[in-house]
Amino acid sequence: MPVEAVALELAPYIEAFERMPEHVLKQAAFERFLAAGFPTSRDEDWKFTNLSRLARMSFDPAQPADPAFLEELPADGPRMVFVNGFFAALASTKDRMLESTRDRPSTIADEKKTFVALNNAFAVDTPILRVPAGAVVQDPIYLIHVSRPGSRPAFSNPHNLVMVEKGAHASIVEIYLGEGEYFTNALTEIIAGDGALVNHYKVQRESEQAFHISTVQIAQGRGSVVSSRNFAFGGALARTEINVTLDEGSEATLNGLYLVNGRRHVDTRTTIDHAKPHATSHELYKGILDGNSSAVFNGKIIVRKDAQKTDAKQTNKNLVLSEDATINTKPQLEIFADDVRCTHGATVGQLDAESIFYLRSRGIGLAEARRMLIEAFAREIIDGVKIDELREYLGRFV
Repeated sequence: MPVEAVALELAPYIEAFERMPEHVLKQAAFERFLAAGFPTSRDEDWKFTNLSRLARMSFDPAQPADPAFLEELPADGPRMVFVNGFFAALASTKDRMLESTRDRPSTIADEKKTFVALNNAFAVDTPILRVPAGAVVQDPIYLIHVSRPGSRPAFSNPHNLVMVEKGAHASIVEIYLGEGEYFTNALTEIIAGDGALVNHYKVQRESEQAFHISTVQIAQGRGSVVSSRNFAFGGALARTEINVTLDEGSEATLNGLYLVNGRRHVDTRTTIDHAKPHATSHELYKGILDGNSSAVFNGKIIVRKDAQKTDAKQTNKNLVLSEDATINTKPQLEIFADDVRCTHGATVGQLDAESIFYLRSRGIGLAEARRMLIEAFAREIIDGVKIDELREYLGRFV
């Protein structure tokens, strides 16, 4: 791309950063963002996701605003609410495990990546959840991010830091939603100590005019068990990248569901890195596409040289309801050890005609028959949610 075009794309971010207080770490992160620039289709990781519209848009840094939408959220337990990236204390609950900081925390994510660098440069208030060693937290903990731009499109950079220490148990729910036209660039980091048990849920319900890009970075200690479920229901263009590194004897489960219609686009990219032996990973992602929508799924499993006795399984299933919808799916295995058990696969299909005929022969209308089959396809992912109110909340969107 010509230098002039790159400069034009980055100009709004340069102007915004110049208005921020000086901060050495943020300056270094912003310089990494400028050096990387926006990815293009020439980048293998972004081959099927076109960011040209996002790159051309001019966003203002989001400003503090009043919370909204909270009455419909399943957040009865401890919660921290952020509006446009700013901590909303009045809408949050007080808990000794939760705090918010404006100091830029260290990161375990790859700081050379464009959107990680952008987040590290612009993040304002960072929620920090620290579950002490051996603690068992019964209630789910909610991290809620609301976007409410003003008269112009705005961008915010939520940064969540979750530390579940040795032997502790906790469930974390992060929810993104908003109204109008905006750009959310989120980073979530989860550190699970040795023997920790973590249930993580990410719910993306951005407005249909919004751009949502997020990175979830998970580091697991020895013998830890982490389950991460990702639900993508909103956004004009949405991408979530989930990276997990497994230690010896640890276990990871990555499940997800994406629903996309109209001309919307959703992209999911996962990497499970079996860095040590005797670790297990299971992954199941499902997608439902309609209209002129498009989706991308890229799942990679890496088994390092010394990661013997690895057990890894990955599956991606897609239900395409329209002839104009498209899906690009690419499951990958990179295996450098010999004593392992790894499988992967992907399917793309339509509603089963025989099943529809069976339901209609029993007096069920066509629309209702289709609805029942679509819901049955999605239920495998939703029914795995262990929080009752969250499971009911998600079920309404299918």
